Amino acid sequence: MRSLVLASHVLAALGLASMGLLAAGTPARAQEALPHQEWSFNGPFGPFDRAAAQRGYQVYKEVCSNCHSLKAAYYRDLAGIGLSAEQIKATAASVTVPDIGPDGAPAERPALPSDHFRSPFPNELAARAALNGALPPDLSVIELAREGGADYVDALLTGYSDPPAGMKMGDGMNYNKYFPGNQIAMPRPLQDGQVTYADGTPASTAQEAHDVATFLAYIAQPEMEARKRMGVKVVLFLIFLTGITYAVKRKVWSDVDH
Repeated sequence: MRSLVLASHVLAALGLASMGLLAAGTPARAQEALPHQEWSFNGPFGPFDRAAAQRGYQVYKEVCSNCHSLKAAYYRDLAGIGLSAEQIKATAASVTVPDIGPDGAPAERPALPSDHFRSPFPNELAARAALNGALPPDLSVIELAREGGADYVDALLTGYSDPPAGMKMGDGMNYNKYFPGNQIAMPRPLQDGQVTYADGTPASTAQEAHDVATFLAYIAQPEMEARKRMGVKVVLFLIFLTGITYAVKRKVWSDVDH
């Protein structure tokens, strides 16, 4: 079921990109090549950096969640970045989610760990009305839907600058050297000191971007570490099975005259 939900959000995110909902007109110039970052979760054995993911969740919660949803993620998923059951319960209960009251009328209640993350807007029309027509993409699987994955998210968040001389910007658009067409509706979301990290890590823009990219990588594939562990077990089993098969073959054919 979760895979179907994730697939639908991937297609939706790709659709947003293809329709150019966040770009203005025809690309004026090609975006710059994405700089490659080192990520703990790369490679066949790499785990998520729990500390970075927790800081990234703080960035998402305090900054990104004002506009962007995580429709495919549950509060209980935060266990995978190291939050305790009590922390998750408290985090969920800090917001309310839509429900149906005893009389059948719409109501609100504190969220539970089993609830999806609360979306900042009740629907697409409300989001567009609040953001001058722009529709912020859902971030549940953004790192699967965008070429470059975590590198793309990190680069996008740090790629804001003044436009080159002579480049005409659309109304309400912002220059970003890593966004296709270089014009993006989203204003620069991160600044140095945008958050105060609970663990005391200096909150530079680069640090904030790297941390939230790590968190979104986890949200997109919370089962990734389990898949990697299973892959290692399968490879070891196949190696063992190959050895047994070879030994049996030697035994069976050892008495055969050639």
